[in-house]
Order: sequence, then structure tokens, then C-alpha cells
Amino acid sequence: MNKKIDKQKTPRAALSREKATQRKPWAPPSQLDAPPAPEGYKHRWLRTEVLGQDDTKNMSARLREGFELVRADEYPEGQYPSVATGKHVGVIGVGGLVLARIPIEIVKEREVILPNWQKIKTKRSKMNYLRRNTLACQSVNLKGKVA
Repeated sequence: MNKKIDKQKTPRAALSREKATQRKPWAPPSQLDAPPAPEGYKHRWLRTEVLGQDDTKNMSARLREGFELVRADEYPEGQYPSVATGKHVGVIGVGGLVLARIPIEIVKEREVILPNWQKIKTKRSKMNYLRRNTLACQSVNLKGKVA
């Protein structure tokens, strides 16, 4: 009693359950989509221009801090916008911003230093304000005018 089976068997898992994929909820499109950063790095968007004027001071400062620009050809699997003309040709960027990566070690060091640096700048700014106002009040009082 040899029976030949002409039908190809399908796996039982395929018959018993439907392969349901969950639908992703709608979200507005982002113009700043970025590829995932490599392990040990973080991605940040850096300003290259303001109102059509190059912001070379900002870019040179960020590059000295340790940022590296991310080229679009490093991520061939995704379609990311890249700069077509100018200094940053081929770098992922949009609207005066370019994508850069920085090592996590540097990010942690900056997190320690920058809050203290900001406090010092704020204190100096307040001292300058008080000094200017004190001098202005003294000059008014010396002339005999009422403040």
C-alpha cells in the first residue's frame, strides 16, 4: 500500500497561526531622521549656517571638541538627505544642519564640565550687570541729579 502524495506539506505553524504584523502608529514625518549611531558614539545635529550665512565659528568649535561629520555613503542601507553643494558635500544634512558623531566618553566629560562653566558665565554676567548699573548710579549721584 504505497501511496504517493502529490501535495507538498506546509508547516503546521503556518496553518495554525496567521502571521500578524502590528501596524506602526502614524507619526508626522521628521526632517531630522538620522541613522543609528555606532556603538560608543552619539549623533548630534550641528548648525552650519544661520539665515544663509556660514557659521564657521560654531563648526570649528564643534570639530575641535571632537565631533566628526557623518557621510551619507557610510549608511548605504538608508536614504538620508545629504548636502549637495558647499564645504560639506556628501555629509548627511538638511536645512543648515549637518549630522556629526561624538564619542560617548567626550559626552560624559562635557556633562561634568559644562554645568559648572555655565554657572561661572552666569555669575560673571550678573557681576558685569551690577558693575555697570552701580557706576551709572554713582555718576548720576555725583552730578547732583536724583536717580
